[in-house]
Amino acid sequence: MTVAAAVLPGTFTNGVARGKVEILQFIRDRTAVVFTFAFPAMLLLLFGTIFGDSYDDTGVSVAQVYTASMIAYGALNTGFITMGSGLALDREDGTLKRLRGTPITSTAYLIGKLILVFVLSVAEVAMLLLVGVLVYDMPLPDASHWLTFVWLFLLSVIVCTLCGVAVSAIVKHARSAGAILNVPVVALQFVSGVFIHPITQLPTWLITVASFFPVKWMSQGFRYVFLPDSMKQYEAAGQWELGRTALVLGAWCVIGLVLCLTTFRWTEKDR
Repeated sequence: MTVAAAVLPGTFTNGVARGKVEILQFIRDRTAVVFTFAFPAMLLLLFGTIFGDSYDDTGVSVAQVYTASMIAYGALNTGFITMGSGLALDREDGTLKRLRGTPITSTAYLIGKLILVFVLSVAEVAMLLLVGVLVYDMPLPDASHWLTFVWLFLLSVIVCTLCGVAVSAIVKHARSAGAILNVPVVALQFVSGVFIHPITQLPTWLITVASFFPVKWMSQGFRYVFLPDSMKQYEAAGQWELGRTALVLGAWCVIGLVLCLTTFRWTEKDR
């Protein structure tokens, strides 16, 4: 009598299972939960309180603009920093080395991390919108704008996650991850129109530099979703440029994927 060979779970199944583990580990870290969700909301409350004026002839408050723009900050903070620091920690404490001896492939591991980032990003967006709607009376968009939000949000999460994986290769110690990863994050917030709006207040050359990176297009796209059409006059080109936004984010997805494939390693010795 022939005994059927056991069929091992596939890469996607292992990835989903790993994603559940990642989520449970995150929830158990209460400090991480509080700061991941509370910090962006606190920044929004501070900016909305300090800059309480409205834009001329639009009826849109500065706080509402910050609510839309900071969704990009939430995706960048969650995808780039959570992925970059988490991967560096897993590599340093031996988690990746142990997983290497299991059926978990590098693809399955990254799928699990992506699931964690996606869940956290959705929760963070919900938190920011809750503050924007309840505190700053920001109206929610119609159905067509929500469709734009879906593809824009998915591309933003994928881009930030892939870039977080790639940059983790230069993080030698988990304790230094925050310092290394926060430098580009903070810099991009200021030059990409997240913390400074209208972006036209910045020098032209600085706007040009920001245009090569995804954060400018992410924040601009989210402003299109949640703000009235009259606000496009405050963008660098005077238009929302959704087509260019999709092209830039799509290009960064390819760049991020290539960087991941060439830089990912299980241990520090895999160089």
